[in-house]
Amino acid sequence: MKKLICILGALGAGGLLFAQYSVLQGTAGPLPAESASPPVNIEFTSRSSAHYEVFTPAGVDAEPWLREMELRFEVYNRLFRFNSAALPGPLKVRVFTDLAAYNGYVAGKLGLVRDGAVYLHYNSFDRRELVILKGSAEAARLIPHQAFIQFARGFVKDIPAWIREGFAVYFSTLTYNESADALEYEENLAWLDTVKQAGPTGPETILLADRNASLPPNFQGLSWALVSFFLESGDIDYFRTLTDSFMVLNAGATAVENAEAIYRRLTLFTNLTALARACQSYIGTKKTFAELIDQGQKNYAAKNYAAAEADFKAAGTMKGGHYAPFYYLALLAYDRKQFAEAEALYKNALDAGAERALVQYARGVNAAAAGNQSAAESFFEEAARLAPAQYRAKTGEFIRGMR
Repeated sequence: MKKLICILGALGAGGLLFAQYSVLQGTAGPLPAESASPPVNIEFTSRSSAHYEVFTPAGVDAEPWLREMELRFEVYNRLFRFNSAALPGPLKVRVFTDLAAYNGYVAGKLGLVRDGAVYLHYNSFDRRELVILKGSAEAARLIPHQAFIQFARGFVKDIPAWIREGFAVYFSTLTYNESADALEYEENLAWLDTVKQAGPTGPETILLADRNASLPPNFQGLSWALVSFFLESGDIDYFRTLTDSFMVLNAGATAVENAEAIYRRLTLFTNLTALARACQSYIGTKKTFAELIDQGQKNYAAKNYAAAEADFKAAGTMKGGHYAPFYYLALLAYDRKQFAEAEALYKNALDAGAERALVQYARGVNAAAAGNQSAAESFFEEAARLAPAQYRAKTGEFIRGMR
């Protein structure tokens, strides 16, 4: 994962490495003004910070939630540069610990239940809030997405759909590590395959989507692709074009008016045909973690070791906590007779959750090649014990050969 400081540093350098459009996700048009909160037999207390007010039930500390939200706000606003003084008040967050109470509260607002976390948007600023079920897996997944939408619509009620959805997807893997009191980021490529398969889509279709009664198919993914390109292509002109366009957003304008204002600003300096080509090329070169591992395996099998190493290192950068890059880089080190390095990488693979029998067998082969017979025998014996059908015969043969 990329730490928060990397995200902020990349933003400062000009390139960031780093809810559905329906009321069912709580992110589209305002909820009915007459909608009232159902009775909830929970007493909430509130605490406030610079930009947030968090409501929690008895026994739940609001401070970590305030800290998380303020860190998110800092990341978002390093990019958007909204005037914090323009907020009519603090952004509200309500935390539940009881599933039934959470469901009852959300259903009373929406008429249906939304798992984990949902941003409830009203015309009245004071009634808007991000509602969270503490501790749920769905909350952990949805909070990053919904928190960005709350931030954006706090400043611009009718923000263009491509900004709302594209950045919400982009930031949806920005997670809070409470023990480290830091945000961590892992690039979200969930839409990459879909966008690639969809083929070229003109930027105008995405930028002016608010003109239409419904959004184009795969709009979230297309918006994410455009946002990712602007932020990560490495082209400072595109990055500046994006950030400059935020200045024309008007808190009192409609989504169509805001989209058209950005479109006019963007096209002052950007040729849309060139933008479409550059974005398509950028997306075409991006690979998911699985694609990198698969490509690395093919290069390894073809003995194209330099390319395989580049693939596995890129996969490791993308998912630093996954065992696969460590394991395959260890195989490469072994092939180069770098036995100490291979052993260290195998240990990393184990720590990251690799299958123990597989790795112990590989460590045995590595130790044997390094001339460490006792370590090799120990690794082989454990592999045979853990997976006898796979390794007993092979390890026995190896041990007899060493003796």
